[in-house]
Amino acid sequence: MLKGGYMGKVLRVNLTKKDYSVEDLKESEVLKLMGGRGLAAKRYYEEIGPAVKPFDQENKIFFFTGPLTGVRLPSTTKFQLSTKSPETGMYLCSNCGGDFGPHLKMSGFDGLIIEGQASAWTSLLIRDNKVSFGDAGSWQGLTTDKTQEELKKVIGEKRVGVMSIGPAAEKLVRISCINVDSRAFGRGGAGAVMASKKLKGIVVKGTGKIPVADQAKIDEIRKAAITNLKETRANHTKFGTPQYIEVINELGCMPTRNFQTTYFEGTPKVDAHTMYDQYLEKNYACYMCPVACGKINVVKEGPFAGARARTEFESIGLLGPDCGIDDFGAIVYANQLCDEYGIDTMSTGNAVALTMELYEKGLVSKEDTGGIEARFGNPQALIGIIRLIAERHGIGNLLAEGMAGVLKKKPEWSPYILSVKGLPFAAYDPRGFYGNALTYGTSSRGACHNVGGWTIRDELISGKYDRFATEGKGKLVKTIQDNRAYVDSLGICTVVRSSMNFGDNPTGEVMTAVTGHDFTPRLLEIGERIYTLERLILNREGIRRKNDRLPKRTVEEAVPSGPIKGRTLSSEMYEGMLDEYYRSRGWDPDGVPTEESIEKFGLKELM
Repeated sequence: MLKGGYMGKVLRVNLTKKDYSVEDLKESEVLKLMGGRGLAAKRYYEEIGPAVKPFDQENKIFFFTGPLTGVRLPSTTKFQLSTKSPETGMYLCSNCGGDFGPHLKMSGFDGLIIEGQASAWTSLLIRDNKVSFGDAGSWQGLTTDKTQEELKKVIGEKRVGVMSIGPAAEKLVRISCINVDSRAFGRGGAGAVMASKKLKGIVVKGTGKIPVADQAKIDEIRKAAITNLKETRANHTKFGTPQYIEVINELGCMPTRNFQTTYFEGTPKVDAHTMYDQYLEKNYACYMCPVACGKINVVKEGPFAGARARTEFESIGLLGPDCGIDDFGAIVYANQLCDEYGIDTMSTGNAVALTMELYEKGLVSKEDTGGIEARFGNPQALIGIIRLIAERHGIGNLLAEGMAGVLKKKPEWSPYILSVKGLPFAAYDPRGFYGNALTYGTSSRGACHNVGGWTIRDELISGKYDRFATEGKGKLVKTIQDNRAYVDSLGICTVVRSSMNFGDNPTGEVMTAVTGHDFTPRLLEIGERIYTLERLILNREGIRRKNDRLPKRTVEEAVPSGPIKGRTLSSEMYEGMLDEYYRSRGWDPDGVPTEESIEKFGLKELM
């Protein structure tokens, strides 16, 4: 194994047998795939066949840290999950911060694999290299935060890493999260997989030291990175991700009333300035992060007084404008409910917006909604539908199946559903910048702006690319995706990566100081290898070009009003971008990596 950055061990826990084993991590694996997302994808490929269903005992959850996770550098907080998604029915990768990843690493493990199914509700306790199981039967029905409190009581420590599921996951709601400290594995329904295994929560306490190759150099890098972040991330510290609400709306990219249009007139009531002036209680930070971009907001007055939530851009955009809601207090309370129930705010916002449009079009009745007047702009409807989903009542029982499940039972609703491969859109309308359309279409987990490639900086903020051009977008999206894949495998937050020279032209200074190995020429290659491996997984699960296409509204309906009125992205334009993207990746016209590409990245050896 390399000199530093890795513990060299993977913990495998079998819930059926209530036992565990420890496996060695191979140096050949980390040199090819580094860690985090790469290793999680590899284990998934090896152990989860295409016939395995999300709630089968044979499905597993793979958690992997990266070489930088837990190292004393800014925001070395991240770790990665892979599993078969209940929401999409296919491969899921997910990224999370908090304290769990660093504590897992300091316990002596680079990875944690959960397999089997317990016979009764169970908790898992990891203290350094010791593992024990607990009875969690009395915790059934507890919210995610209450479960985390119980986990901390069991271990008798406050400075630990905890992950939990909520009541919605217990009901196998397919958009359920795994809440991790103050963050979450939010998209794809991993919480429901954990619930299917009757695992209510995990707590980990690590006291070990993570080996590094050159501590003096790491100290030097840390000081320089913190100085850089104070200068370049001041807006993140002040406003967090909600800083993007205003600019995304002004550019005509804000999902409004179920993506019917792209500009929300009520944005000044829900933007970052309103949050900062009227609702912000305090910032919070992930492990070793000087930016502290997390915002805890509290409602002080009105019908939602007392509501308290950690509110991010995506949650505001999809629970707010996409549902026609201009009441920030209602958004905070909706966010709080999602967190307590343990459901994804993004998929939930999409589901509520869909219901509101169907209701206004007469396709859903008050009988379906349990008497709720499900109109856009109605805060009580927002709150009520969230409860229906989390508790599987009325129309909520259908929405709890996720968009793929809704489409199976209600194919006539397809014109109003905004999703790709079963995963609903993020809080950006792709008619406002065409690279984002390709991002949604080709992401390894469905319509995701992170895994798929965050093109906002290049297309909207810097103006480096014409946002309404199609030429060159295939190459742009590929490059951003490869960047994100290697960053997800490092174990650091994307917000801080540029401060340590992890970008389009990365340097290996940090990795050399941590591991003793120069990864400089390998980083982008590793990212491309990971993305190709993920595509091979998807191909094995039946994904082809037809699955990379966008919903009807995006490619058939022109934007009816606002700054980009009249804009549309035709199917012909999108197919041209997709052709360029496949060529740049070395995939055939149906979206399958060629033998040459498989050989190029040495994937046959890994398989």
